[in-house]
Amino acid sequence: MLRDTQTAIVASAPTDWDESVAEATANELLALEAGAAGLPLLEKVRNFCTAAQIRATGLYPYFRTISSAQDTEVIIDGRKILMFGSNSYLGLTNHPKVKEAAKAAVEKYGSGCAGSRFLNGTLDIHLKLEAALARLVGKEAALVFSTGFQVNLGVISALVGKEDYILADKSDHASIIEGCRLSLGKLIRFPHRDMRGLASRLQKIPRDAGKLIVVDGVFSMEGDIIQLPELCRLAEEHRAMVMVDDAHGIGVLGKNGTGTASHFGLTDKVHLIMGTFSKSLASLGGFIASDAATIDYLKHNSRELIFSASMSPANAAAVLAAVEIMVAEPERIQRLWRATARMKQGLVSLGFDLGASETPILPVYCRELAATFRFCKRLHEEGVFVNPVVSPGVAPGQELIRLSLMATHTDEQIDFALEKMGKIGKELGLV
Repeated sequence: MLRDTQTAIVASAPTDWDESVAEATANELLALEAGAAGLPLLEKVRNFCTAAQIRATGLYPYFRTISSAQDTEVIIDGRKILMFGSNSYLGLTNHPKVKEAAKAAVEKYGSGCAGSRFLNGTLDIHLKLEAALARLVGKEAALVFSTGFQVNLGVISALVGKEDYILADKSDHASIIEGCRLSLGKLIRFPHRDMRGLASRLQKIPRDAGKLIVVDGVFSMEGDIIQLPELCRLAEEHRAMVMVDDAHGIGVLGKNGTGTASHFGLTDKVHLIMGTFSKSLASLGGFIASDAATIDYLKHNSRELIFSASMSPANAAAVLAAVEIMVAEPERIQRLWRATARMKQGLVSLGFDLGASETPILPVYCRELAATFRFCKRLHEEGVFVNPVVSPGVAPGQELIRLSLMATHTDEQIDFALEKMGKIGKELGLV
């Protein structure tokens, strides 16, 4: 992500650089060169200086260290900052019931499983969680993985063989693309949410060939939703399987937060529903849900499952508690959408461009790299945490500040952020 930012950021650096910072940067680069000297494989390390140069400008926006719970307000460098860059859509990461469930699991099972699901790492709590997730999304069975990224790697690479085809939206998450690369099939990408483009590509593939269409339900940068009805119609016409990555749809769309397929009433048309636990469900890990035969196949063929340590007991227990709260308290999702509407209306009235966002992910388009980093830094200085998104997260020229709403954000917090967004947007000439 940083490599392409070097020229724009360094060129826009302030003229009053702190000399000690510049000297430290030079020393850092010399140390890297010395460490990699004589090792051809590490030439890329020796030549990589972008991060150090951006740090020297004071605009480096990554790896900010939080020393508190992930909530609407966090502590960074001893100072309270409003968090508008979290994926905790339902605000459950600090919920007492979730934390108590994790503690109880550690007391019962210990801190880890010391093995893979395939051998000694399957606990009864894993099976209980899988049954709950299958019920939640309306499928026969589910399978949990240690991370969401692993789900997409393990499912796509296991299902798609060298004579098969994968069709993927160009804005699909990186984990989907990596899963496609691991498979032996041919990857064909279509323009973002372009159903005509998808149709034209499907028409060129032999009818009897294996085909998997894999898309995000909610796209993590743009905040828009896949046109699932038309996609499923095309899939049925061309005998293709459908997989929906609902990392940002679970807890946000559908009845009781059951996701994109539920939102459109198309659960029976989506063969594979993927979800993660690190967002609405307040933990770490991921799952795939499908018919029982497909899940059994993945249990015995997904290398990412078979050769990885299984999900920790505390994480599994936290997800179970989060699912129970989500289903029992539908008002949480209603509060999430009210908070989203307030923030979205405020940003639009200030003159910001939010693109085609339809969800609690609100992209504020800057469309210029240095301005995006400056916007992020100035908001941080004013007490608001947001995420800058640049290439390759988005295409060059589509750089943006990404805001994410939580059910637990108050009106006062949203209004504070809007005030700062308006002030800094004017400073930078964005509104």
